[in-house]
Amino acid sequence: MHRSSSSALAFVLLAASSLAVPARADAASWQLDPSHSNVGFSIRHMMVSNVRGNFAEFGGTVTGDPSNPGAAVIEATIDAASIDTGDEKRDAHLRNADFLDVEKYPTITFKSKKIEAAGAGKAKVTGDLTLHGVTKEVVLDVEGPSAPIKDPYGNTRAGASATTKIDRKDFGITWSKSMDGGGLVVGDEITITIDVEAVQKK
Repeated sequence: MHRSSSSALAFVLLAASSLAVPARADAASWQLDPSHSNVGFSIRHMMVSNVRGNFAEFGGTVTGDPSNPGAAVIEATIDAASIDTGDEKRDAHLRNADFLDVEKYPTITFKSKKIEAAGAGKAKVTGDLTLHGVTKEVVLDVEGPSAPIKDPYGNTRAGASATTKIDRKDFGITWSKSMDGGGLVVGDEITITIDVEAVQKK
């Protein structure tokens, strides 16, 4: 099972979901807490099951005027080599030139361009995702943020989640194999699910 592009995109969501946080908080700058966030993805394997994975190393910020959340800017970066699917042999394949090609493209980046309300507690975030040397516009469906709270150490925290789907071939990740009975070993569509916790900068 091989699914590099999916996790790569997943990271994008992480940034997008946190963008919603400033809309209901009193600070203009928030930072993702990787220890309490997750960038996950899934992709079809042999048309019979979904294979899942994530990225272990990522970071991002959200800045803007709390009175104008639609103008907030999200920027995020992920270490492509930190892809983890729970299988070392598969992860090594995902890192090579067939998929993420991490030696040539060590980072994946996202920068938001537009944030729009999409109903109560929801938003759509449009931004540029750069993956595998290709930049494409993506739209993230965001739910949240949660109401900001104070943690035991006096930090203000809030959370959000986001989902999207992308086609890995749009980013030049085209490796695949056909099965004898038809269909592909690795699907093209990747579902990304992100859960984010962000901390207000002091």
